Amino acid sequence: MISRLFQPVPIASLVFFRIAFGMLGFADVLNTYIYYHWMVDAYDPEKFQFRFYGFEWAHPLPEPFMSAFFLVLCGLAILVMLGRWYPVSSFLFALGFTYTFLLEKSHYLNHGYLFCWISFLMAVLPAHRQFSADVLRRPELKSDTAPYWSLFLLQFLMGVAYFYGGIAKLNADWLNAIPLKQWLDQKAGKPVIGPLLAQDWMAYFMAYGGLILDLTVVFFLLFRKTRRWAFAAVLFFHLMNHLTFNIGIFPFLSVALTALYFPPDFPLRIYRKFKGRFPLLRKMGAWWEKRTASAGPADAPLWQAAVRWRPAISAGIVALVLFHLLVPFRHHLFPGDVAWTEEGHRYSWRMMLRSKQGYGTFTVRDKKTGKEEVVEPEDWLDSKQYRKMYTHPDMILQFAHHLSDIYREKGWNPEVFADIRVQLNFRDYHTYIDPSTDLAREEWHFFRHSDWILPEER
Repeated sequence: MISRLFQPVPIASLVFFRIAFGMLGFADVLNTYIYYHWMVDAYDPEKFQFRFYGFEWAHPLPEPFMSAFFLVLCGLAILVMLGRWYPVSSFLFALGFTYTFLLEKSHYLNHGYLFCWISFLMAVLPAHRQFSADVLRRPELKSDTAPYWSLFLLQFLMGVAYFYGGIAKLNADWLNAIPLKQWLDQKAGKPVIGPLLAQDWMAYFMAYGGLILDLTVVFFLLFRKTRRWAFAAVLFFHLMNHLTFNIGIFPFLSVALTALYFPPDFPLRIYRKFKGRFPLLRKMGAWWEKRTASAGPADAPLWQAAVRWRPAISAGIVALVLFHLLVPFRHHLFPGDVAWTEEGHRYSWRMMLRSKQGYGTFTVRDKKTGKEEVVEPEDWLDSKQYRKMYTHPDMILQFAHHLSDIYREKGWNPEVFADIRVQLNFRDYHTYIDPSTDLAREEWHFFRHSDWILPEER
């Protein structure tokens, strides 16, 4: 198996994905810059941000440096797409994108997490060794092949997202089309597709269709006879998601990654099929071959295929595969329903599975004087922060610690209590956090249940 990973395959698919990845990276960063930075002002360093545990060092930059950072990151995405200064530009893009991802936990999306992994992976792949600005400048870099592991890891990451997304759907609510029934009913006013979404059967069709697709699509993509049908199902699935829900670049990223299951030379096959019909394509191909004709097959060997690097690369592949196979199961270490407790929810491909709303207040009490103040989170957080905070215990704890720090600066010896009620999948509201627990004294545990998270009453 390991030797198979180092077999040379056509590099065309990797080049195709480099271009798609750069375009999607540019679109995602630009949207974050315009919406979250300028319109919502989510990255004001004077405001409170929910940070990921272990990455508390990630802080927004003051203006104009934050804007300059986003513009540079957009430029790096373009350089990745073009394949210019690729080893450096792709690595810097990976660092910058991941830094942006870490700035605000309330913005967490599965596709953002996936994009971080792909960004660092792309930085070590030879995706610039064909049809790139780097090859135009140095034709000796040109290579028609790449080791198969370059494609395998991209295929694997997409396969993990699909399959574990399917496993997560194996729960009673989803099998009863909850909360899809309620979501689609809310979308009934959409033009063109609204009346279709309002049909009772549509929720079950999407629930079971999504479940079956997620669990089986990778296996159908592996076989030539079923690959095209599986890809057509993926196109339909992501088109419906894109038209129905606002989920950013994820549908386009998923389609681009899924296309990598076709033979590695599929972009060349498409080019050869259409170059006779479109003279511009034929001229571009001839120009490219002329400009890079001096390259030889061994002018600049790929380190990714070098024998001396195989042990290190093999170890890295095994480590990455094991990490992504095991981490999504970590919620089984905790008692209770992960959709309620959120313990083990992130990084596990639990995508669009539940509807959750909450409300409540915090009470800060001075242990010395007994004085109390009630805090409304809406007065401290932006709209997305407080909506997410109410339904995520780790964020409730972080906000309680923030209040403790603020009131300690005022001279208090603070205790912080939360009175919060939460609704899961349109059922009744229930008390979420033990109101007698002083959250200022609690710490978050990655592998141990926090008993101040109360179970959902059924």
